[in-house]
Amino acid sequence: MAKNIQSLERAAAMLRLLAGGERRLGLSDIASSLGLAKGTAHGILRTLQAEGFVEQDPASGRYQLGAELLRLGNSYLDVHELRARALVWTDDLARSSGESVHLGVLHQHGVLVIHHVFRPDDSRQVLEVGAMQPLHSTALGKVLSAYDPVAHSEAVEVERKAFTPRTVTSLDDFEELLDLTRARGWAADVEETWEGVASVAAPIHDRRRMPVGAVAITGAVERVCERGELRSELVAAVRECARAVSRDLGAGRF
Repeated sequence: MAKNIQSLERAAAMLRLLAGGERRLGLSDIASSLGLAKGTAHGILRTLQAEGFVEQDPASGRYQLGAELLRLGNSYLDVHELRARALVWTDDLARSSGESVHLGVLHQHGVLVIHHVFRPDDSRQVLEVGAMQPLHSTALGKVLSAYDPVAHSEAVEVERKAFTPRTVTSLDDFEELLDLTRARGWAADVEETWEGVASVAAPIHDRRRMPVGAVAITGAVERVCERGELRSELVAAVRECARAVSRDLGAGRF
């Protein structure tokens, strides 16, 4: 088993110490509480301060947690707020469409499924919460790539693997798809990631009008498509669901 990195363990212990007890602590307090030499503690604090995780009060010289930790914490909370706000709407979408519904967010180099509503029938299904989907081929991924600059960079800077003969892999063709997605407000995946499976997704925005996730209907091609095209009522339903969740997040009307 790989050994833990001691400096990171000490930094984590320092952050936990600052998070509890007194609001601000001096160097001596921190060093003695953690059993560290003052010089060692000071070096770790300086690094954490440079990264924004710790702040030092100019008057007293005492340390407290920094704003960067708050930002990271808010990112974590944003995902949970998104899921909480979407629960009712995604349940309604699955019920009205008769298909499974996925809620996804950008994570690392792909789409992380944070909520999954089963297709409302008695068929055997596997919960996909925590699964990762590719950005370039799935409907969720295309929506995020079209509206989120970070997701766009992730999608265009890596090799776009062909999962089926329908997968779009060339950069020019992919950018055209994203332009189309932005123009119509939704993205499609018809057997581009999985044979026999089709999906349609729309973006979700927060109170800052920033894209924070996407919602998608996914099902068998023969149910989701009609004469080779996605059924218009499913496209309308997933867009309305995305708008409803966005409104609940404070985005207003789109």
